[in-house]
Amino acid sequence: MDSRFLGIADLEHTEAPPVAVVVDVMRAFTVAAWAFAQGAEKIVLAESLEGALALKARHPDWVALKDGPPAPGFDTVNSPGLLRSMDLSGRTVVQKTTAGTVGALAVRESPLVLCAGFVVAGATAALLRRHRSERVTFVVTGEDGQAEEDLACAQYIARRATGTGTDAAGFLRRAAESRAAAELVEGVRQGVHPDDVALCLEVDRFPFAMVATSEDSLMVLRTHAISQ
Repeated sequence: MDSRFLGIADLEHTEAPPVAVVVDVMRAFTVAAWAFAQGAEKIVLAESLEGALALKARHPDWVALKDGPPAPGFDTVNSPGLLRSMDLSGRTVVQKTTAGTVGALAVRESPLVLCAGFVVAGATAALLRRHRSERVTFVVTGEDGQAEEDLACAQYIARRATGTGTDAAGFLRRAAESRAAAELVEGVRQGVHPDDVALCLEVDRFPFAMVATSEDSLMVLRTHAISQ
């Protein structure tokens, strides 16, 4: 499998890749996985805060979340530690984040778009193997493509997609020592639970991959269960 690792801005100069894996470890796609674990039916990836609020206004029963501190109109924030206590059974979640949702929308024309973090790494790699993907573009969403936690996770998934014996320890160490992890621990970022970093560094917490497709002009994320 030929893997390449690009930042979001790099995608502007390339055609839509046949397979894209969009990685946001801290915290968009860890949060998305937890939302599904808490019973969410689907997640709509919003293009803007205004767009998320407009969707919420049209669908008052949907659950809207964003990065940063709580804000009027939003039900919660982009924190796995906070989300894990919510009952989302059968609900639709609207998610808008600084990097993760932006990265997914940037590859919406790709035939296969997966969204991932460490918590769904194994299932994501298994789906890539089943798809027999010859060329995979990993979108490293954080820090203009330089986020160490996202790159480490992307490289880990790429390695696992070509073999099952990959040790996660070194990749997790890189993520734990990343700038994003430090900012979450030190309280630089708002809307944070003390357990967020630990939750983002759990490997294979959930037995599903997350596939994004266009539905009625919206980019919608759903789970895809797969045996590893």
